[in-house]
Amino acid sequence: MARRLLPRRLRHGEEATLVEHLGELRARLLIALASLVVAFVPAFVFHERIVEALTRPLPDDRRLVTFGVLEPLTVAVKVSLYTAFAVALPVVLYQLWAFLAPAMEERAQRVIAAFTAISTVLFAAGVAFAYLVVLPRALAFLTRYDAELYDIQIRASYYYSFALLALIGIGLAFELPIFVLALVRLQVLSSDRLRRNRRVGVFLIVVLAVLLPTADPVSLAFEVVPLLLLFELSIWLAVVMERRWERAGVLWAAPE
Repeated sequence: MARRLLPRRLRHGEEATLVEHLGELRARLLIALASLVVAFVPAFVFHERIVEALTRPLPDDRRLVTFGVLEPLTVAVKVSLYTAFAVALPVVLYQLWAFLAPAMEERAQRVIAAFTAISTVLFAAGVAFAYLVVLPRALAFLTRYDAELYDIQIRASYYYSFALLALIGIGLAFELPIFVLALVRLQVLSSDRLRRNRRVGVFLIVVLAVLLPTADPVSLAFEVVPLLLLFELSIWLAVVMERRWERAGVLWAAPE
């Protein structure tokens, strides 16, 4: 019964009418939306525990304040929505991949599916690193900067947006090795090209770190160093895996 409710994923090269494509897109959008709703309900029920966990990185001498009678409710909804998005993200990404997969060859589909699974682990590692290492140090610096000049009060809605965006942003940044390996496996990049353009990669990583929400000097240093190490690891993993894939006969001549 459940399988009948799910849209059928087309195979590579299988023809379908525009109406069928639009029907599949509509069904997958509804599934993605339903996954968000399903994840939102328990997130809202347990939002107090989530809020308490997000507040722990804040220095002990700082307290959050709200302005207006609606802000406690809007904060609860905002935190629950972010949490629901993070929980439902694998389902949303799978629906997107399943819709686009027929345009790719079977070999490319298997590559993307495998790397998508591994990326979940790296995303979790990035979120943990941001929560345990980056966020406490960033908040200690930001909440005490020029404290002698101001009566620093931290608004709850702004704080939780900042914290959640930082966690998600750094989690996504930690997926750099998978992103690089996927491009090498699909022959968009090569290990030789990565080594020749190492300086360009370092520059782009610094720019990425600056664009993350915690762009103060302290958190920037904690973000850049692991990202640079991940980039260097990506290059050497690309060298090793590219040789293995060439021996296995799944790669052709690397593009120049």
